[in-house]
Amino acid sequence: MTAAEGGAAAPQEEQNTALQGKVAIVTGAASGLGRATALALARAGARVVVADLDARGGRDVADMAGGHFRACDVSDLEANRALVEFTQETYGGVDIALLNAGVATGCGVGEDFDPARYRRAMGANLDGVVFGTHAVLPALRARGGGSIVATASLAGLAAVPLDPLYGANKHAVVGLARSLGPALAPENVRFNAVCPGFAESRIIDPLRGMLSEQGLPVIPAETVADTVLRILTGDGTGECWFIQAGREPEPFRFRNVPGPGRPVGV
Repeated sequence: MTAAEGGAAAPQEEQNTALQGKVAIVTGAASGLGRATALALARAGARVVVADLDARGGRDVADMAGGHFRACDVSDLEANRALVEFTQETYGGVDIALLNAGVATGCGVGEDFDPARYRRAMGANLDGVVFGTHAVLPALRARGGGSIVATASLAGLAAVPLDPLYGANKHAVVGLARSLGPALAPENVRFNAVCPGFAESRIIDPLRGMLSEQGLPVIPAETVADTVLRILTGDGTGECWFIQAGREPEPFRFRNVPGPGRPVGV
């Protein structure tokens, strides 16, 4: 099913049944959105491998999830391959990958441009999704299919004048999800993205004062985790689910996008 058609989410009881015994990799799982989702997956009966550079936090989450921890720098292709190999050796295969690891950019494109910060952000936020997808695909194919969810952001659906580089790498993740969804569908591999607004994570730490002053609520990490489980137990692919405070999460509708054979505005 395409993003335009919209994937149906399973009721809570069916979600728990659908995820029972599944093997899931969660990157960036030592804190924030990854932590909440790893724990939600474990509660639903999945077997979880927690991946992060934060070994102490990652092991704590793995212990709470009854799973395993693996240190992984997602910007390193070989580290992603080693993570998948570890999961296969530990649990016999992989069914789910949440490619969630990400960092704040920390610079712009003007006088504050810092090539090292730029490469670090692109490495985590975009390369981590591309490398993670490349590494896990053979394992999913070996199981006859599976599901990948990448953490993008509302910054991947809208202009981000205050942090254009973050907007750029999150737009890239959105484009990847929309393109890989239909491309991988014949192999029974679903690829979707989740696009939260300001959600509870380390990335928003520098913004908390501004958010409070402007009266902007912070989305609980558990709301994002619940949405990921809805995506995993639905039947959509190529979807980008937005999450805003006060609204029910749902796939964003890319209406009236021009393309080959489709005039602008039609």
